[in-house]
Amino acid sequence: MIVKPSSLFITIYLVWFPLVRSSYLDYSDALSKSILFFEGQRSGFLPQDQRIGWRGNSGLSDGWMYNTDLTGGYYDAGDNVKFGFPMAFTTTMLAWSVIEFGDLMPPNELRNALVAVRWATDYLLKTLSQPNRIFVQVGDPNIDHSCWERPEDMDTARTVYAVDAPNPASDVAGETAAALAASSMAFRSVDSGYADTLLRSAVQAFQFADNFRGAYSDNANIRDGACPFYCDFSGYQDELLWGAAWLRRASQDNSYLSYLENNGKTLGADDNINEFGWDNKHAGLNVLVSKEVLEGNMYSLESYKASADSFMCTLIPDSSSSHIEYTPGGLIYKPGGSNLQHATTISFILLVYAKYLDPTSQTVDCGNVVVSPALLRIRAKKQVDYILGENQMGMSYMVGYSNYFPQRIHHRGSSLPSIRDHPEFIGCKEGSSYFNSTNPNPNVLVGAIVGGPGEDDVYGDDRDDFRQSEPTTYINAPFVGVLAYFAANPS
Repeated sequence: MIVKPSSLFITIYLVWFPLVRSSYLDYSDALSKSILFFEGQRSGFLPQDQRIGWRGNSGLSDGWMYNTDLTGGYYDAGDNVKFGFPMAFTTTMLAWSVIEFGDLMPPNELRNALVAVRWATDYLLKTLSQPNRIFVQVGDPNIDHSCWERPEDMDTARTVYAVDAPNPASDVAGETAAALAASSMAFRSVDSGYADTLLRSAVQAFQFADNFRGAYSDNANIRDGACPFYCDFSGYQDELLWGAAWLRRASQDNSYLSYLENNGKTLGADDNINEFGWDNKHAGLNVLVSKEVLEGNMYSLESYKASADSFMCTLIPDSSSSHIEYTPGGLIYKPGGSNLQHATTISFILLVYAKYLDPTSQTVDCGNVVVSPALLRIRAKKQVDYILGENQMGMSYMVGYSNYFPQRIHHRGSSLPSIRDHPEFIGCKEGSSYFNSTNPNPNVLVGAIVGGPGEDDVYGDDRDDFRQSEPTTYINAPFVGVLAYFAANPS
């Protein structure tokens, strides 16, 4: 334990000084690759301009059980299941990346980012296509995970999981509302008709979420498919506030402002849960809502800003309220696997909060420390640089970036011969020899960010260790915005 002498009486002002050098890291290259990754995760019929050429069409009959089209969308990670909960969060974060940092992206990468968003939103619109029903998942994960096969060969059950009113799905529907509302903002200037469609569907999703309150994974017909993979562990209340916050921002409708004012306490907005990810939206929610307080003097939402400030203070090692764990090399660390999801989401909201504080030259008062926006950006940059190679292993945790990156990622399509090189069918168990091989994956999933090293900064590059070696869409999505910022501001 580090004792901070006289911390009650000394206020430290942490301000910005010019960095000694620009990083040698190529943030523009990393940005391009972080977006390209999503093409490797596509399900459905692939377009002619598909850039990851070792992938092919897959999941073309998805939805047949309900006589509906549920093709498209993204596989969440290294398997062949479409989980609606993390896919919607991925979409929200991709759209938020465009909203906050799209103006910093080169025009071609902004286009690619919007294509990545739309691949998801087109699918999410399909999940709301039937009245009083939301489709929350396609694919039985227990069967899928017992196989090691390419998505193009997939012959496992494409079970469709649906929630019908009045059964609850506040978490998935609330996150879907957030995703569609945020995406409507991302598309507003380039395709206003599509933006209108997204916003209308976001309202519809939020009504389902709010009218039939409860967690989707509490439904008996959903539980065995969603759990333990993407169970709602933290409760559905945060997604209701998150969905309302995005609808407020996208529509400027005062009814959503009233919702945030009147439901904050009852839905746990003051709980100061220091986490942000596919299951827990609290820290992101508080940052998002703080924009209205900082820029619009909306003091009725002041409690959200207080919680955002509190979260920022937990990230500053010199703060008396610091309690986020870091590895010896400086990486944010939370136990449980897929750790880089925490580093990328937290880096993103550090940058966004710094952006919101800047116009009015505000700082964060952490008691014994006053934190400037520039310091928040420096904290984010340390995480980014670690992920891209400034770490004890000297390894980039983004596949295909630099000369030293993970070779044996836990990913079916990447680890099996491509459909182009090996057009013959590879069955469920026939893929096991490739899974067990110590050879590098034959197909490079460019841009994929893996789960990352352990708390000792060590990474084993082992395909079997999915906690470290499996990429996910929700690790990458916030990193798109982060990289857009640092590509434009490398120093």
